[in-house]
This record gives sequence, structure tokens and C-alpha cells, in this order.
Amino acid sequence: MQTAFFHDERCLWHCGGNYAFTLPVGGLVQPGGGLPESPETKRRLVNLLRVTGLMATIDAGSAPEATREDLLRVHPASYLDAFKSASDTGGGELGMRTPFGQGGYEIAALSAGLAKAALMAVLKGRARNAYALSRPPGHHCLPDFPNGFCLLNNIAVAIRAAQARGLAQRIAVVDWDVHHGNGTEAVFLSDPDVLTISLHQDRNYPMDTGAAEVRGEGAGLGSNLNIPLPPGTGHASYLEAIERLVLPALTRFRPEVIIIACGYDASAVDPLGRMLATSETFRAMTAMLMAAADELCQGRLMLTHEGGYSEVHVPFCGHAVLETLAKNPISAADPLAATLALRQPGPDWQAHVSHHITRLAEYFF
Repeated sequence: MQTAFFHDERCLWHCGGNYAFTLPVGGLVQPGGGLPESPETKRRLVNLLRVTGLMATIDAGSAPEATREDLLRVHPASYLDAFKSASDTGGGELGMRTPFGQGGYEIAALSAGLAKAALMAVLKGRARNAYALSRPPGHHCLPDFPNGFCLLNNIAVAIRAAQARGLAQRIAVVDWDVHHGNGTEAVFLSDPDVLTISLHQDRNYPMDTGAAEVRGEGAGLGSNLNIPLPPGTGHASYLEAIERLVLPALTRFRPEVIIIACGYDASAVDPLGRMLATSETFRAMTAMLMAAADELCQGRLMLTHEGGYSEVHVPFCGHAVLETLAKNPISAADPLAATLALRQPGPDWQAHVSHHITRLAEYFF
């Protein structure tokens, strides 16, 4: 079985909004630039995969839109109706930093459909592992409130579809996007069958969510792990957090499949993060989660693309992940590798972050 890769050019046509960086245009904020959530990061990843030849070695294709039935398992009809109505009449904005244009509803449903298809491919044994190049992203979207560039919760839609079809029940989500996965947390907070783990820069976005003390609610108490990490965490400490916090949590939970919310905004050159990760960080974390999936759930692993806003660096980070998933020697040398290696934190800072991880381990386990 090959690695499956789901993408669609239509997802890269999602647009909208009068923003300058993350600020609404108006007053003293001059127009220009737009939101950092640009199609170019993902388009350039696809281009790089084609130029190196890696794309030809994986099973690449598109998928149908998620159906209304799929979406209703996560989002209420009132939200979907408001979204569809605005989409049909020129676009708009229903939440915070989530603009969309004409046809935005269908593009978001397609983005969710790519995630659903990737998960189905893995669970039905059609692919060894799978990657969904979803856009718009999804992990910030609550059932009835879009935010942080996210209009539908792609991973939640995929999970509920898989559960409804009886393909899997116990599912783990590991979110290494630099921002807290508040939407995915909200959907599954009281669900004991879905383990949600978020590694994120402490108090980046949203600033009022992501605390380690939020462990779940009701029957889901203990099934949510937030791992807030300090700015400047760096490569070595990311791997330590995976080893000492994420892997033990997965081992205790024993999932039937592992899903990664794969954001690249922990990259050292990302404009919306300050975490000093490198393409090798993403390569190594992928390998660690692949090994965990081999041990716990017959290798079943699916990744859904979330954030990442450096048009130059995201393609190399993504290529490193897909090389690893496909176990393919085709590589794309990261032109920033030497510079970012020199910028990694020293032993004193690593010891500080290690102490922080130790405290979290004592709290969780």
C-alpha cells in the first residue's frame, strides 16, 4: 500500500476579507497584504512534490465534498444554513478572522471532504497512511463559531463520519500546530472515545484557551491533554515533549487510528509563531508517531494540513513529512537548515523546557 495524498486546486481558490495581516482594515490600518492564510504555502508544497518526483510515487487525488449529513454530525443546521446563505450571496464573515467569498461553503465542504477521504482510505486499508492538504484549515472551528481562519472542523467531520460507519470508535488526535486546537477540543471535550492532544505555543492563539488544567468534561474527563510550551521551545524540546507526554498518553488510550493536525507554524521563520522548529523537527515527530501507530493501531495514521504561513519554508517542512510517511529516499534539501540549526536554543534553555515538561508529566500521569 502507498501513502495517499488528497488535494484539490479548488481549495486554493478560497479567499476573502479586508485584512492587513490579522487586523481588519480601517482607521489607521492601511489595506494591503491580506491574511497570512495564503494558498501559496500549499500550492508551493504541491509544486515541490511534483518537481522532486515524490508526487509520482504516492497515490494522489481529490475527493468529494463532505455531505450535509457529514457536516451535521459536528455543526448545527443553523450555522450551516447561515454559512451557505452568505456563501451564495457573495461571501462574508461569520466569526473572527474567517472571511470567505462566493462559493466559500462548497470549498470548505471540499476541504472537510479531503480529510474524510484520507481517514477512510486508512481505515478501509486502501492506504498505508494518508495526508489531506485541506484548505481552509479546521482545528479552530467550534460547532457554531468559526475562528482563526477555520470555517468547518475538518478533523471532527472525518472522525464522526468514520464512527458513524463503524470503521473506528477510539480515535486519537495529536495537534502540533503552533496554535491551540480549541475547536477540536470543544467538539470532543466530553467524549471518552476521542483523545485530543494539543502541543502549542503557550498563550499564542487563542490566548484564553489551551491550559493544561483543561482535561475534559463529564464522561470525557481525562481525554483531553493540553501541552502549552514556552516560546522558543526548539527542536530537541519538541521531541522530548512527544517522547515524554504524547507517546505515554497514546499508549494508555490504545487508539484504533491516530490523526495528526499537521500545522507547520511552529517553524522558526513562521510569522505567527515563535517556536524555532525546523523541517527536521517535523520529520522526526512524524517518524515517532508512525512508530506509535505501528505499535498501537496497525500503522493507521492520517495527517490533515492545518496552519503554516511561511511560503518559503512550509513546502520543505511538508516535503520532509511526506518523505517520511512514504518511506521514500526522494528528498528536498531545506535551504534554511543550516541557519535554523545555528538558532536552536542552548542547553540552559533546553533544561528549562525539560523541567516544564517534567511538571506536565507529573500532572498528567
